[in-house]
Amino acid sequence: MKKSLIGKPTFRVENMVASANLEMDLDLYAIAYKVYDVEYEPEQFPGAIFKLKEPKSSLLLFKNGKIICTGCKNEKEVQLAIEKTQKMMLPFSKNAKKGKPTFKIENIVASAAFNVELDLYAIAAKNKDVEYEPEQFPGAIFKLKEPKSSLLLFKNGKIICTGCKSEKEVQAALDRTAALMQPFASVLQKKD
Repeated sequence: MKKSLIGKPTFRVENMVASANLEMDLDLYAIAYKVYDVEYEPEQFPGAIFKLKEPKSSLLLFKNGKIICTGCKNEKEVQLAIEKTQKMMLPFSKNAKKGKPTFKIENIVASAAFNVELDLYAIAAKNKDVEYEPEQFPGAIFKLKEPKSSLLLFKNGKIICTGCKSEKEVQAALDRTAALMQPFASVLQKKD
């Protein structure tokens, strides 16, 4: 039996997208006028864009108090960004309910490296769930049904995983992909 070239993959979260409800009605015009780092162009998009410096994130704010938070690297940062936003928006709100807002992770973008060379042509030829058009994009797109996710596979063994809703799902997607890619892996050639 051939020795496994791909070990247990580790990953780094690059971005988390979360949704939450601040439980308040927001006056987006007043927020855009009074709060620094807010852009609001209702003729372009119905939400305001609020950029937080700490934790570094961007939040979409809607009149009904619903928000989308992006740019955080972990759930602690997401919670902090949402709580900070809630506190800052309170003066520009109506019908505010007390309490900490809860959030739901909608998507995680993570990067990993299998530290092998992947034969993307062979992977695409043998897997119906893989799209590879090198003249359009250098990576192959692998769609996993369980856990539901999309992975970008690159020849140098680097991977981008999106669509998972928890870090546990990201690990499961990478473990499953590593097992499926094993027959198409070879030792990564060192560049001089």
